[in-house]
Amino acid sequence: MPDHYLSINPEVEAAIQDDQPVVALESTIIAHGMPFPKNAETALTVEQEIRKAGAIPATIGVINGKMTIGMSTDQISDMGKSGQAVQKVSRRDLPYIIATKLTGATTVASTMIGASWAGIKIFATGGIGGVHRGAETTMDISADLEELAKTNVAVVCAGAKSVLDIGLTLEYLETKGVPVVGYQTKGFPAFYLRESGFEADFSIQTPGEIANLLDIKWTIGLNGGVVIGNPIPRPFEMDKVTIDSAIELALTECSQKEITGKAVTPYLLERIEQITGGVSLESNIQLVLNNARLAAAISVAFFQ
Repeated sequence: MPDHYLSINPEVEAAIQDDQPVVALESTIIAHGMPFPKNAETALTVEQEIRKAGAIPATIGVINGKMTIGMSTDQISDMGKSGQAVQKVSRRDLPYIIATKLTGATTVASTMIGASWAGIKIFATGGIGGVHRGAETTMDISADLEELAKTNVAVVCAGAKSVLDIGLTLEYLETKGVPVVGYQTKGFPAFYLRESGFEADFSIQTPGEIANLLDIKWTIGLNGGVVIGNPIPRPFEMDKVTIDSAIELALTECSQKEITGKAVTPYLLERIEQITGGVSLESNIQLVLNNARLAAAISVAFFQ
């Protein structure tokens, strides 16, 4: 990656060069995942949790046409204030955003790309994208899944977002050869819920064992990522009936308003928060923090 398209925070760059643990973080959650000021506050708290666990955080976004690895506090705050006015950037959008020197919030897919460019192996997010409900007719499938098939970055998440077709998402990942690991669980989590009703491919008990799996996978030349499903902490798990009802109502409204493409997930998350009276937002924050702590532990183990 040419230097004029990439900006790496000096602290992050030094850690990478010294084989120190670094955890990548996305910026879509700042611009499109939560309202201001909760979005910026959460992003900075996540970074603090990663530092407490012994790793260096690297929040990734496109700032004035440069893939920025390790956004500053001011950059995070500015993106939080701008919110959904900041363009959501996936693999398809990167050439345009860089060419026009715009600022964009990176999705799971584009954050993986940025992490890979910088040499970061572990990435923490809320939930991955996947196969949307009704995709058999709409063909609405997240670019996250294709990126997981080819980019050597492990993604710690609370499963796939609950608004998706989780069964088809797991089938897609199997087809692409992406291992799906359940951390201390046989079941695959469903974002707000600890169990989706589907099983992970493998259940692994410790961060060190996950780090070993990653090292072996990439050492033997099996390119692509790994999905690490980390269930939301029990105190913050939502009631299944409540969240399922909120999701169904939000999906119906989304269809009625003909909201499609990259606008779907932000709309659904916002409406679910409104319908649940803010309970879903607190659950979202807590699962992200939980994922950040696990990602840091895996990164520390990976470089021991």
